[in-house]
Amino acid sequence: MIADRIRDGYGEEEKLNCAEKILYASNEVYNLGLDKNALKLAAGFGGGMCTGDLCGAITGSIMVLGTMFVKNNGHESDKIKKLIQELISRYKEEMGYIDCIPLKENHLDEQVKCRNIIVKAAEILDDIIERKAK
Repeated sequence: MIADRIRDGYGEEEKLNCAEKILYASNEVYNLGLDKNALKLAAGFGGGMCTGDLCGAITGSIMVLGTMFVKNNGHESDKIKKLIQELISRYKEEMGYIDCIPLKENHLDEQVKCRNIIVKAAEILDDIIERKAK
């Protein structure tokens, strides 16, 4: 499970941002087959796309859902739309916010920084993937 890895400090030694932690861990856990160049796509999404907007843990999760559940492109069906809507809705319901700045203001832990914020996204992502894989 992605959440377990993040909870254990995955990516902290490598100084991965929130989006990178989700994407890299998912690549390993769910065998996505993403190469180093594909993984670099997450670099600019940490810290709410470097502007404090939509949390990088959510954008990283969206990248994972697209990789796993889109065959050719996003317009081929409404499946990806529904999965993303569920992810964002559940995250907002549980955390109160989806943007980086208010998430940090309300959930940042000085010891583990954004880990708990990222873990919540990973838990929801794991749940969606587990349910859809059945």
